[in-house]
Amino acid sequence: MSGNYLPANAFVQWLGRTTLRMLGWRVEGQLPDLPKYIVIGAHHTSNWDFVLFIAIKFMWRLRARWFGKHTLFAWPWGYIMRLWGGLPIRRHLQLNTVEQAIAAFAEHEHFLLILSPEGTRKKVTRWRSGFYHIAVGAGVPIVTGALDFANKRVVIGAPFYPSGDQTADMQQLHAIFRPYVPKYPQYAYHGD
Repeated sequence: MSGNYLPANAFVQWLGRTTLRMLGWRVEGQLPDLPKYIVIGAHHTSNWDFVLFIAIKFMWRLRARWFGKHTLFAWPWGYIMRLWGGLPIRRHLQLNTVEQAIAAFAEHEHFLLILSPEGTRKKVTRWRSGFYHIAVGAGVPIVTGALDFANKRVVIGAPFYPSGDQTADMQQLHAIFRPYVPKYPQYAYHGD
């Protein structure tokens, strides 16, 4: 088992499985046995997306990192969010998150980063490209995690290796997510 997994914890795994079962959700596919990669979860239109992510993280005991709006890390929840792998992002500051993430991949033997390409639950007219630049800069693949609310499933795709042609690669990634129905379809960007 790779360094992207935490030691077994029966209670935490039970909590993750039970949460998914109570919500009626299932996971199709599995994460690759690779030391480093990015998972992009889309379409991110609801707070329920985070609940599903945490349930899967618990069930699989993932040592996953994720970026979140800095306000999620305020007291009293900040400690828990960091414990769950969260890294606060202050979008109003001129910090280069892409460079920081690339450096983190270089510094660790195993590193799993989960991001939402939309960067928000609100309606967007395009995906943010940071995840793509991180993958190219770190030389790691992108794994897709599609949220399909119509069928209550999270579909994990095969590793996608960016070619360096961002336009073509983004079109392929959008096509992977297009068939899946988010919680609020009117907010989803399909690359159209």
